[in-house]
Amino acid sequence: MANYLYQDILIESGDVVLDAGRNPVLIQDRAVIAQDIKHAIIESNLAVYLIAERSPSKKADARTQLELLVEEDVRLVPGTVRIEEVDDGRIYIFAETLEFGGVSAEVNLD
Repeated sequence: MANYLYQDILIESGDVVLDAGRNPVLIQDRAVIAQDIKHAIIESNLAVYLIAERSPSKKADARTQLELLVEEDVRLVPGTVRIEEVDDGRIYIFAETLEFGGVSAEVNLD
């Protein structure tokens, strides 16, 4: 059995993902960190504010708040978080982890 630092149940669209045997799908290490980042952003409602806001200065403020929120994760290298708003309803988050290299997450609010 492999040794993992982090292990969790895979959640997609708010539901637990099940395998063919109807057991929860497990994710490890880098995928756990990405999922935790995504859930922190969704739970904060900052992504909704960023997408809904039209003022460039308020959007920049919301993006900074999102970066600071993600930076709170102690598993990430400080200063490596990057947020990109691709189009309405979709945000990409990129960062470097301490143990596993680069990690990315997508928050889709459609």
